[in-house]
Amino acid sequence: MAPRNKKKPVWIVEKERARAASYAETVWLFGIHAVRDALENPMREKLRLVVTKNAYDRLAEAIDKSGVEPEVVDTRRFDVPLDPQSVHQGAALEVKPLDWGSVSEICAPRDEAPLVLLLDRVTDPHNVGAILRSAEVFGARAVIAPMRHSAPETGALAKTASGALERQPYMRIRNLAKAMTALREMGYFIIGLDGEADITLEKAVADLPNVPIALALGAEGPGLRDLTKETCHRMAKIPFAGAFGSLNVSNAAAVSLYAMNRWKADFSTD
Repeated sequence: MAPRNKKKPVWIVEKERARAASYAETVWLFGIHAVRDALENPMREKLRLVVTKNAYDRLAEAIDKSGVEPEVVDTRRFDVPLDPQSVHQGAALEVKPLDWGSVSEICAPRDEAPLVLLLDRVTDPHNVGAILRSAEVFGARAVIAPMRHSAPETGALAKTASGALERQPYMRIRNLAKAMTALREMGYFIIGLDGEADITLEKAVADLPNVPIALALGAEGPGLRDLTKETCHRMAKIPFAGAFGSLNVSNAAAVSLYAMNRWKADFSTD
């Protein structure tokens, strides 16, 4: 007769759950540029650095400044939990996700009229990474997305963001509509982007003073949810010349940010 399996003590079960939760809360960044930017970011909590000798030589200065003790391994023994298709270039860094604080802290207008991006169910990490790059280039205060149905911090997102993930606030919050309401209370004018809107983005801001602007963009296909649309002040579209008027969401974000920067520049020249 086989021996009966003994039930694990509660403290062991809780310890295993805590360890699993801890692992789930970490991110593996990979690639020379993404790892270097994370090493140089004092806000980033760094846990484990695995590099080949070649990658170590390329990252030596950043490693020394970070104070992280690297694990230098043979190329054939690069044993980290990455997707086999990941182009890691011999460098991988385990980190905790960044904590940028609250929407009210980061997005408070103070003496400025900032730009903010709102992403509604944009789940592709490559799209979000590209959006973060554009947000940094055009000076957006933050990129805000719901915790569920959005792209979390991943190595692929960080690599596409090309360093912007370490510098551009990417805030994943529990409820997008509540965050939008908070922005409205702070004086933001919220414009939802929709290809079927009646007015263009240029006309949507034509009668506005120099106020804080939040642009809401939805996932390709379904677009913005009804509640998100209802929480916007206006809906607008990016004008197009040809019969095909659909842009990738990351391209739409870049075009919209550029247009808003041009609009804001007009106030500084008046």
